[in-house]
Order: sequence, then structure tokens, then C-alpha cells
Amino acid sequence: MMKNTNESQAMVVGIAGGSGSGKTTLADLIIKSMGDDKIAYIPHDAYYRDQKHLPFEVRVKVNYDHPDSLETDLMIRQISQLLEGRPIEMPVYDFTTHSRKDETIRVEPKPVILVEGILIFTEKALRDLFDAKIYVDTDPDIRFIRRLTRDVEERGRTVPSVVDQYLRTVRPMHLEFVEASKRYADIIVPEGGLNLVALDMVIARLQALLNGELPVDIKRRNNPA
Repeated sequence: MMKNTNESQAMVVGIAGGSGSGKTTLADLIIKSMGDDKIAYIPHDAYYRDQKHLPFEVRVKVNYDHPDSLETDLMIRQISQLLEGRPIEMPVYDFTTHSRKDETIRVEPKPVILVEGILIFTEKALRDLFDAKIYVDTDPDIRFIRRLTRDVEERGRTVPSVVDQYLRTVRPMHLEFVEASKRYADIIVPEGGLNLVALDMVIARLQALLNGELPVDIKRRNNPA
């Protein structure tokens, strides 16, 4: 997708990787280092499809690790709006009820649009929007421990339910979709935000792009991987 003459020169950066790999930590550190006045943060998790129409016992069985569980078309439209210099109303998803909340979050256009999610490299139309693609690569046992801790402490899940979901959908979908999408990455970062050397290099390059020291390669959107 090529920017038209009315679009801003904002750059779009994607951070992908398995669940619990450290994507959000890396994104948070980039935002903290560069300033939230420069970065519009768009997590793919916010675009899970609303499941209010389903009974709760059915909602918990939905495969949330398959690309079809996400309304990626809406995300693409909203990123395009930001590139055109228009604010968006980003959805808010409630992981305890598996449904969208009524409120939204207003996101203003900024020089960097930082997109994060496990499946953002699997959809070609979304992938084509990225000027830089970062994949966070972390060992499976570490990812599982992080996911278990997060889901129990932050999302109100039980340990058996987390283990069941991991074996039923998370692991097979990771192998089929997430791990397979690593080939599209421009940069692979082992251990996510814990890799301070890689973090410094990523921030330095993004800062150089922002300062105009390096050109944003908009043409790559016409010649996607």
C-alpha cells in the first residue's frame, strides 16, 4: 500500500513474536525512551472480535490464537487513518469476559505508529503497511511461564484453564502461524526487552529515522516481502 499525497510521513513499526515473548515489554521500553508524544501504540489484542453474542462457556473455547479471531481489517483501516493524519477510536477488549467494552481509546496521529501482536506478520495487507518489522524470539518455556503468570494475575484465569488453552490452541497456532511469520522480520530480537543491546540498536535507528538522518522507505509498501 502506497501513501498518497495527503498522507503523513509517519512510519509504521511492527513488533511480533509468540505469546509471552516480551513484545509488550519491548514496546513499552521504546515508548519510554522515545517519548509517548512521538509514538501511537496500537496493540493487535485490542481488535479481538466481540463475543458478547455467545454464552460465556462457549466464549472460553474460541481459538483466540487463530488469525480469524481478530478484526484485522478494522486495524488496517485505523492505521491508514492515522497515516492520513486523522485520529482513531481504538477498541478496548475485556479479557475476563471475552468481549469488547463499550468505551474506546482515542489515538492521535504521531510520527511513529507502533503496532504489536502475535499475528501481525501473518496478514499480508497488514504486513505491507510496516516500514520496519521486529520479531521477538524467546524460548517456549519462558514464554509459557510468562503467559501463565499474566493470565492468572491480570486476567482472572485459573492455572488449569491456562494450561488447557496453551495445549489446545496457543502452542499449535504458534507453530502454524507465529513462528512461520518470523521469516518476514527485518530484525530478530532474542529475549525481547531484556536484550538491552538490541533495544539500544532499535531505538537508535528509530530515532535516526525520526530525525531525518535516514529515509523512511515508503516504497517497500509497493514491493512487500
